[in-house]
Amino acid sequence: MSSEKPIPSRFEENLQFKQVAGPATYSNTTDGPVVYLSVADRTGSVIGYVWANDQDDAAGWVVPPGLSANAVNAGGRWVRALRAGKARQLAPTALLAELARGMNDGRQSHAVPGSLSEAPTLAVLKERALGG
Repeated sequence: MSSEKPIPSRFEENLQFKQVAGPATYSNTTDGPVVYLSVADRTGSVIGYVWANDQDDAAGWVVPPGLSANAVNAGGRWVRALRAGKARQLAPTALLAELARGMNDGRQSHAVPGSLSEAPTLAVLKERALGG
């Protein structure tokens, strides 16, 4: 007779992740055109793009590859601005307009003046971020 206790069957089940609560967020994908804003660090180097599409209630942050840790960290305030905009129930492009007016600028990063632009798709913007 073995002295080992049997493993309860509940420990052998495959658990399924199901998020039941959390902050509201914009969709992170769209197939339509996007309006975007370039964001630069204090040296003037572009560290990312905030984009928006009202039709799909979508908005997000696209980061170019190869950034320094400080540049990546500076992008955090723009991700937080997206969450705050959704919490205030702003349309994605209304939030982008606020950001373009400098509402989220700080010591580490700022919206590039006059950089509000449009791309035919999110994929095109991501390609731009890659330097293509």
